[in-house]
Amino acid sequence: MIICPNCREEIEEKSHFCDQCGQALQYCTSCGRVGIGRRCTYCGGLMANADELNNQLNNASMTAADISKAFASARDAYNIASQDVQIQGIPTLTLYNPSLDIRIVGINGAIIGRKQGPYQQLFDGNMYISSVHAQLIYKPDSGWCIIDKHSSNGTKLNQRDLLPDIPMSMKSGDIVSLANINLQVSVS
Repeated sequence: MIICPNCREEIEEKSHFCDQCGQALQYCTSCGRVGIGRRCTYCGGLMANADELNNQLNNASMTAADISKAFASARDAYNIASQDVQIQGIPTLTLYNPSLDIRIVGINGAIIGRKQGPYQQLFDGNMYISSVHAQLIYKPDSGWCIIDKHSSNGTKLNQRDLLPDIPMSMKSGDIVSLANINLQVSVS
């Protein structure tokens, strides 16, 4: 099993997409770890989707054992990474709306938007969500916070409009409204 870098759920090794959030998985062409972005955060290697990686591995005449080793390395790296978050003492933030089938697991510094950030696939069809709508941050003194990023249709916390660029602390049971979408807050 590996951990999806987007939603942090466990998924099958060698997956092309996360079966929980739908995120296309990318693997480092150097070390085989799963990640998001153009470069591996562990070794700096280039990231490629699973099909590209398989083509590169086939072209390099790697054995099935070598491929399994790369995927095992990815699994171990993400198990360690998810443990590091707990070691650092950062609680898990979840924003969810079961009726809309939306579940966001907080990533410190992540942008929530229609065109940017790790959650963009959840909002890409919603024209009320701005390209860069809000940001999630963790502050040791106030916990998980949400920041409106000058969104067109606003961000609310418990029905109160947020001022742009001002972090507002969230706690379990709060309701975050991104334009026309309400999300329940859970911090554990």
